[in-house]
Amino acid sequence: MGYYAYYVAVPAKEEMNNSYNSRQENLAKKVVRGKILARDGDVLAETKVDENGDEERVYPYSNLFSHVVGYATRGRSGIESFGNISLLTSNAYIMERLENSIGAEKNIGDNLVTTLDVKLQKAANDALGMYRGAILAMEPDTGKILAMVSHPDFNPNHIAQEWETISTDTERSPLMNRATQGLYPPGSTFKMVTLLEYLKENPDSYGAYSYQCNGKIERDQVTVSCYHGTNHGKVDLLKSFAKSCNCSFVNIGLQLDTRSYAKTAKDLLFNQKLPVKFTTSKSSFVLDSDSDTEEIMHTAMGQGETLITPLHMAMITAAVANGGELMTPYVIDRIENYNHDVMKQYGTNKYGRLMSKEEADLLTYFMKDVIEEGTGTKLKGQPYTVAGKTGSAEYGGEEKGASHAWFTGFSATENPDLVVTVIVEGAGSGGDYAVPTAKRVFDAYYD
Repeated sequence: MGYYAYYVAVPAKEEMNNSYNSRQENLAKKVVRGKILARDGDVLAETKVDENGDEERVYPYSNLFSHVVGYATRGRSGIESFGNISLLTSNAYIMERLENSIGAEKNIGDNLVTTLDVKLQKAANDALGMYRGAILAMEPDTGKILAMVSHPDFNPNHIAQEWETISTDTERSPLMNRATQGLYPPGSTFKMVTLLEYLKENPDSYGAYSYQCNGKIERDQVTVSCYHGTNHGKVDLLKSFAKSCNCSFVNIGLQLDTRSYAKTAKDLLFNQKLPVKFTTSKSSFVLDSDSDTEEIMHTAMGQGETLITPLHMAMITAAVANGGELMTPYVIDRIENYNHDVMKQYGTNKYGRLMSKEEADLLTYFMKDVIEEGTGTKLKGQPYTVAGKTGSAEYGGEEKGASHAWFTGFSATENPDLVVTVIVEGAGSGGDYAVPTAKRVFDAYYD
């Protein structure tokens, strides 16, 4: 009996960690799957058991958390997937588990308390509205993800009934978490990377930079224009960034050492798996020493073959906000048994330094001017300060010149509180569409 009691109390985790191990299936027969809770204890997912012992996984908020919480029918996704073992582990009191085992009763699984904020999630969801795209909100100094929205979404309560329809919908792709898996051209938000590289290569002379913009630039028979052909006139580095002058940044890109540029992109986690538990896509940066003029020109302003996920963009922004150091993003705060005893507490984890503090401070200075004098002025004059960057990323849409609207930035610039990253598919200008969308999230946070 002593050995049996020990085995019930301390399941062999190594047997369960193999996702193909029948141990998990056997465990599901003995444990009622635990709850997934918001940071304030609101239920995001729970298993209800009727009088006949039949179980049903229920998601009280329907579509609202569909991608981040995920589903546990027809496979698993989101927290339901990477938190599966914990949800199927019961740390109920030992005597209760022994009695249940003897009486062939199921134990109650542990709960996962997340970092997710219901009010902020609702605000992000409402702000995105009927548009396709994604919004992320996270704390730069902790890595806590407070909101993660992806549209189109789905109702996890109906996943079994609607599986054939939504799983074959390749046009809308409602099952794809655009926040973590969607790869988009970054547009002018990538000018943060180009600017960072220019600052690295010109630490003592960047203040002397000057360029005369006439609305377009041509090199080696390749022509690039500013957005809508805008003529920005004479610009220094600060104004080039604030006004998002494509021509100036193409000019900057052509001056950069492509090997050093590629190293900076690598330092910022391009072409690498992100250090998160969610299923993610790798962002791509393809410049090297053999790249031609056209590739360099397009890359410098965030077009070409460069692609990034909204999560990755939020992480780069968070590193800037946190003085150059990235805190690993996470969404599970702690594991509790059903009596609310804490079984495991997760905490802030430093991933590493993506840039120096001096470089992060300079980027913050440039990003603040975007809000005060540039393309992000719809966030100017709020009770909170913001530093950010807009983007209008051209893509192969149905109409010539179609573009996704981007914004990424952070609030309370002296002691940053919140990073918000927005991508609105096909909306157009980042300043016109993504900035007001982000503002609604910031407003909800400070309300």
